Amino acid sequence: MPSDEKKLRILIAADTYPPDVNGAAVFCQRLARSMTAKGHEVHVAAARNESGPDTVRHHEEAVVHRFRSYPAPTHEYYRLCPPWKVGPAMDRLLEEIRPDVVHVQCHYMVGKAAIDAAVRRRIRLVATNHFMPENLDPFLPFPAWFCRIVAKNSWRDMNRLMGQASVVTTPTPLAAETMRRKGGFDRVLPLSNGIDLNEYRLRPGETIEPAPRPTVLFVGRLAVEKNVDVLIDAVAATDPQLDIGLDVVGDGEQRDLLSDRIVRLGLSDRVRMLGHVDDAALRRAYLRADVFCQPGTAELQSLVSLEAMSAGRPVVLADALALPHLVEEGRNGHLFVPGDPTDLAAKLESVIRLSPQERRRMGEHSRTMARRHSIATTMDAFEAIYRGADEVSLHQYTDDEPVD
Repeated sequence: MPSDEKKLRILIAADTYPPDVNGAAVFCQRLARSMTAKGHEVHVAAARNESGPDTVRHHEEAVVHRFRSYPAPTHEYYRLCPPWKVGPAMDRLLEEIRPDVVHVQCHYMVGKAAIDAAVRRRIRLVATNHFMPENLDPFLPFPAWFCRIVAKNSWRDMNRLMGQASVVTTPTPLAAETMRRKGGFDRVLPLSNGIDLNEYRLRPGETIEPAPRPTVLFVGRLAVEKNVDVLIDAVAATDPQLDIGLDVVGDGEQRDLLSDRIVRLGLSDRVRMLGHVDDAALRRAYLRADVFCQPGTAELQSLVSLEAMSAGRPVVLADALALPHLVEEGRNGHLFVPGDPTDLAAKLESVIRLSPQERRRMGEHSRTMARRHSIATTMDAFEAIYRGADEVSLHQYTDDEPVD
């Protein structure tokens, strides 16, 4: 077959994969599903989600290989794969399936084992980084000065390991610049994780029952760095006459603390903790909301913000890391000072006070901006990378020009 039509055998190596709920896990599953749809043979290597030996399961999107793992003592669902076990297991897997390309999603545990095994066999290696080492700080039982040392060493290891890849990608230009500045990378390709632009829009003839009150939506893990407590405080600070409500979709280690905060602030009738929901319920939540808010300060892209934008929602996002790239001030939403519930309350009020027509125009501009992140474009780019394209030949997939 011609080289651009040859069926590839692809191994995606990920330390987190569904049923884990986070942006990296969702991306990996969508990547596997897309490459399978393109006719390639796809394998996923990931940590097992419970105790037990290595397993192999045939899923719709890929053959999923799970390695023996152990619970992380400071995280609700993260699992640890000891290097003396996952290293030999990864070697055996690559000897068995002999992939054409290995695509790692991080440089820890499973990712490191895959990098080492691929380099030894001279298999084409692609690396995508979804993570900043500083994200680990809330889960490390050490003082701040020691966490800084851990982060510095982790950046160094990221360069040493991922730097061996033929192409290194990350979701946003800001994340790429951070990897260059902190990790010392020479070449990092900013390539969006991508979203399905049609999934979160109203279908012909479809109607969605409106929320009973003006509603703010948050979607994501209930983790320290997501700052959902700031959002709850902001809703409490809004004008009572506006009767602004909040729907929180997601779960995590901050669940009980946030629930207690809601009760203490007297918001039990206005704030709903919905937990994990299925895809259909999540889609309805986007379409029912009046405005979407992401108060997190550690977002390398924020797929949920892009999903809300593709649903035609105005957004109010923290002015931190990659989130400013998703806001054209006053046109599709607002940025607020990170950690400042007073400023956030004012920005939420400004959107809710708009007429329905003005909010709709703001949401339409959100959707226009989200078109830059089409998942079809992203998956075409990764397929080209797997077939041998380098950073120079991939600029057609990374257009960061502003949308008119």
